[in-house]
Amino acid sequence: MKMSGAQMVCEAIIAEGVKTVFGYPGGAIMNVYDEIYKQNAFKHILTRHEQAAVHAADGYARATGEVGVAMVTSGPGFTNAVTGLATAYMDSVPLVVISGQVPLSLIGTDGFQEVDAVGISRPCTKHNYLVRSIEDLPRILKEAFYIARSGRPGPVLVDIPKDITGEMGEFIYPDHVNLPTYKPRYKGNDRQIKKAVEAIVKAKKPLLYIGGGTVLSNAYQEVREFAELTQIPTVETLMARGVMGAKNPLLVGMLGMHGSYAANMAMSETDLIISLGARFDDRVTGKLSEFARYADIIHVDIDPANIGKLVDVDYPIVGDVKTVVNKMLEMIREKVDPDRYQVWRDILARYDELHPLSYTDSDEVIKPQWVVERVGELVGSDAIITSDVGQHQMWTAQFYPFDRPRQWINSGGLGTMGYGFPAAIGAKVGVPEKTVINFTGDGSILMNVQELVTAAEYGVPVINIILNNHFLGMVRQWQTFFYDKRYSETDLSYQPDWKKLAEACGGAGYDVTTKAEFDEALRSAMEGGKVTFINVAVDRFENVLPMVPAGGALYNMLLEHKDQ
Repeated sequence: MKMSGAQMVCEAIIAEGVKTVFGYPGGAIMNVYDEIYKQNAFKHILTRHEQAAVHAADGYARATGEVGVAMVTSGPGFTNAVTGLATAYMDSVPLVVISGQVPLSLIGTDGFQEVDAVGISRPCTKHNYLVRSIEDLPRILKEAFYIARSGRPGPVLVDIPKDITGEMGEFIYPDHVNLPTYKPRYKGNDRQIKKAVEAIVKAKKPLLYIGGGTVLSNAYQEVREFAELTQIPTVETLMARGVMGAKNPLLVGMLGMHGSYAANMAMSETDLIISLGARFDDRVTGKLSEFARYADIIHVDIDPANIGKLVDVDYPIVGDVKTVVNKMLEMIREKVDPDRYQVWRDILARYDELHPLSYTDSDEVIKPQWVVERVGELVGSDAIITSDVGQHQMWTAQFYPFDRPRQWINSGGLGTMGYGFPAAIGAKVGVPEKTVINFTGDGSILMNVQELVTAAEYGVPVINIILNNHFLGMVRQWQTFFYDKRYSETDLSYQPDWKKLAEACGGAGYDVTTKAEFDEALRSAMEGGKVTFINVAVDRFENVLPMVPAGGALYNMLLEHKDQ
């Protein structure tokens, strides 16, 4: 069938079952947008910034498990999207981003709105393409979706010159992909898995270390079954919150820079780490030379480049977490003695009793941790929670009762301020039956505040809870701890009227200074059906604790600050 390149793009999107595309048009992508206008098989949501378009597609992908799709034009349209690509790349989120490019004849001439999109995006995409002929376009589009969702997921860029989108060609969309140099390994080596199981049976202090790969592989049921069968204590990374469920007695907590005392001590004293879909990020390991000094390491990851990258591994297993854990369950079922680890579990329970995650509540000023806990009490598992980056992100990770995967959506690897609001829009579009709440700060929310208009126009009633301390809170905390309280450029006392700002863009706004006012505002927001700002005045100098200082050993945590 003969059709234009622009039509091919739309037909490929339809063939892949995509229901929603986020984007922003411009000159180089206009042919495609003209075809979008003519169809009704998928919906297009016009964000007010290209970065927000990619973040929205990212939130959609994380909430649904499907490939998110964003579309931008050339030049600044693409460069605005780079932060979204890098965010998705760091957290292994499956995206296909389609960008317009100047005509082939103008590439390399410094044409109007020309940038080297392939060159710029090479470090922050799983793969990228510059389409050079109409004959290649159907194959490239098919490969892009396949690469994005298979193996270790990630963002794929397809950069299409404008003359290609206008050219006519034969559209034969492949029904399968054959890439000789890209063959993700899912199964795992049986011999290595057997050795790992033998090590687990012999260990005295084993620890399950659960990473975001368990969410990406949809392995949470298998991981929970493995933990319950073996009764091995478990820690989660920031990206894995919800895998075990907040009330699971085997969950010791989140570990890392702002992890719980018990979780960090568990990692410091274990004799066998069973790492499932985690990459030993520096925020988790702390000082590498002091990390888990007494432990052998089993490392299961679908990306062979991750294994042994930062720590020496004794039992490397390249494979999909879901597949490998299923095989481990088969091998260990008759061998495991759950009572073997009772003393170890008792030690960790004692650590949790000594220094539980806590804060000093107040009726004089709202504590941010109380807000997070209160939302958990009132909404709980019925909500998808997104966040921006900073103190509010850590408080949410610490105190929200996540009980399922894909409930918690945040920028973990890149730490992107401005991520939470557009990601919440994408999540709500993808899972409309769930309440979607974005915990944000008075710094982060302004970075993509223009998406108030997007949410209002399309009737996407996400609730933004601004934990407002009139500071760039996390930077201020470091300045308090390590820079002798020199608050250089972190005071955000000058602020907009948040309520009026929300209302001016078609949403609803609430200013909150008491607990009773917060309860009423949240109830009204959930019933109101509009995008909402709830501006909560919280304790200005509240700190996120525990805290492992940068470069410090995981067991050397700051549990309190001298000013408190």
